Amino acid sequence: MTFEYRNKQLHAEDCAIRDLVAAHGTPLYVYSHATIAANWQRFADHWPAPHKLCYAVKANSNLAILNLLASLGAGFDIVSGGELARVLAAGGKAEDVVFSGVGKSRAEMVYALEQNIRCFNVESAAELERLNDVALELGVRAPVSLRVNPDVDAQTHPYIATGLKANKFGIAMKDARGVAERAANLPGIVLCGLDCHIGSQILKVSPFLDAADRMLALIRELREQGIEIDHLDMGGGIGIPYQQEDAADVSGYLQALRKRAEAVGGLTLLLEPGRAIVGNAGVLVTEVEYYKPGVDKNFLLVDAGMNDLIRPALYQAYHAIQPVKQSAEDANLVDVVGPVCETGDFFGHARHLAAQEGDLLAIMNAGAYGFTMSSNYNTRPRAAEIMVAGSDVHVIRQREQLEDLWKGEQLMEKLR
Repeated sequence: MTFEYRNKQLHAEDCAIRDLVAAHGTPLYVYSHATIAANWQRFADHWPAPHKLCYAVKANSNLAILNLLASLGAGFDIVSGGELARVLAAGGKAEDVVFSGVGKSRAEMVYALEQNIRCFNVESAAELERLNDVALELGVRAPVSLRVNPDVDAQTHPYIATGLKANKFGIAMKDARGVAERAANLPGIVLCGLDCHIGSQILKVSPFLDAADRMLALIRELREQGIEIDHLDMGGGIGIPYQQEDAADVSGYLQALRKRAEAVGGLTLLLEPGRAIVGNAGVLVTEVEYYKPGVDKNFLLVDAGMNDLIRPALYQAYHAIQPVKQSAEDANLVDVVGPVCETGDFFGHARHLAAQEGDLLAIMNAGAYGFTMSSNYNTRPRAAEIMVAGSDVHVIRQREQLEDLWKGEQLMEKLR
């Protein structure tokens, strides 16, 4: 296990969390190099070339993590020009990048075309027309995969469901044929694939395969019309167990997907895993500032806040919370809350924990959508990030200083 107790002290690989805190303070993100690599290999073992894994950069975009994944052969799924710049700065290759997202700007299209990315995942007819115009202005043709909304209910949180017809993402299945015909005839577009993404934090295989069946049927229909499609991107969305659920059957899903694609023939498959690669590879360590008994409930007030990890406040997401030092003391029923001036600033309700002022807690499974969604709300510097590899410790992001927070701001000149 990556995070386990040794002599009652929680360790990350061979590093005691308490020692990391002594050197680097709290709040502190700690990631495991070995777990990221092992999670990646779990996919790669069932995904031979020419099929491609494109890590979803939005899950965790630290340069050191992107560099590690690039060294393992990863492609990258991006949703902004900024993420493309990060991938390139980390040593990733533009030709291994697919560009998703519903609102690509003209400037982002120009930048991505200039870098010669692998493919744009186009999400609307309007985007297709704009991309065609931009490509013609640059004297190139843009490689395009159409993101189709297969109207599959992934039965996940409504904020992270993306495959229903009510969602903003993708082109409706009923419109897909017409948009594909238009794409095939635009002079600045090379239509090469179809794409779908039905949501996030999905632990059952059946919704993915249901979506795949619908997409493969569409590919057959388009080929019958003379529109050649040579790749299918099934997006990401594979979840991780946050509350001891059964883990997703990754190998079963990948093998079933490959079998279905082989029956159609002539298809390269792409996947965009993110959370499944980094989610369980990180923890957020925080120090208890106060134990506050109350009339109706008791509170542990910690130094991390919703600005550091917003998932519980945003999605009512569950994260296990563990003491860094195991204790024989009786546990109290507490709410673990932060210092931010919002009632929604919490990490867990009604948790059984034995902790007092000065104790350390680890918020588990915080490697995905943790730091990458953090902010400076309440003028709070963002946490430091640490990567451990065995007994080696690497600071992969320095803790922000207060002066960093108003860099670029300036006072108005005095009115005359």
